[in-house]
Amino acid sequence: MSGCGRLLRSGRVIAGFWGRRMSSSVAAQKPLIAVCQMTSTSDKEENFSTCWRLVQEASARRACMVFLPEACDYIGGSTEETLHLAETLQGDLIQRYSGLARDCRVWLSLGGFHEKGSDWDKDRRISNSHVILDAAGQIVSVYRKAHLFDVELQSGITLRESGFTVPGAEIVPPVSTPGGKVGLAVCYDLRFPEMSLALSREGAEILTYPSAFTVTTGLAHWEVLLRARAIENQCYVVAAAQTGAHNARRTSYGHAMVVDPWGVVVAQCTDGTGLCYAEIDLPYLQRVRREMPVQDHRRPDLYRTITSKTPG
Repeated sequence: MSGCGRLLRSGRVIAGFWGRRMSSSVAAQKPLIAVCQMTSTSDKEENFSTCWRLVQEASARRACMVFLPEACDYIGGSTEETLHLAETLQGDLIQRYSGLARDCRVWLSLGGFHEKGSDWDKDRRISNSHVILDAAGQIVSVYRKAHLFDVELQSGITLRESGFTVPGAEIVPPVSTPGGKVGLAVCYDLRFPEMSLALSREGAEILTYPSAFTVTTGLAHWEVLLRARAIENQCYVVAAAQTGAHNARRTSYGHAMVVDPWGVVVAQCTDGTGLCYAEIDLPYLQRVRREMPVQDHRRPDLYRTITSKTPG
């Protein structure tokens, strides 16, 4: 798997982890999650086959939840192709993912599904939708990406997600899953700490940022932003990722990872398609929060518009 599929603790590989069977009590205390890295193209069938293989492998290793990246369904080569390939949440592709979750008995995070918008017949616009499926294959939550990626980078990369995507209108409550309470976001949402703070105030224990970061922004910002969100919210951060060349115009950074509530990278993929795994240690999370009660120390009464006052 090109260097993927490692389990780390405090930055160290746990040698022979899969050679030891976990007791049911240990597994219950520290549920195992799997985080995927892949290279989507415009071939939806090939992309689903990749997801199917990754989820099957994660299920065989007893992961309770599998996180797939943004655009796990496809990445089009043009705006026209992106819109042409979009489906509804009642379409065939979601039904296949539902069957996959049900057959493997795992929860799935579909990190960014191209969903036809509510006014599709009129405006031909989509939502970038983070969909959570339970182990019975039922949709339990849908978050539609609120912050859209409109940038012109000096490197020559120009992306205008708002040209064909409807911005989401709300942050959805964290979802109770076998791994913990999961707060939903997508990619560019990572740059807006107000959103992660809102999710953690609502009880999130795991913040998710399924992404397709560009190589330019990934090299500069990916890990530092993920670690910052983990530290300031004292949450696990899970970031499935796209990697490599999707087409002649677009390449993604990769480096899917999991960060613990202390800001330590505890699992990470390197190059290519594959998986990394992490145990979610909620007692450890509670200890971090208890020993440094950041949430209790926040001063929302001060975090409004700053007004100038004359000294004295």
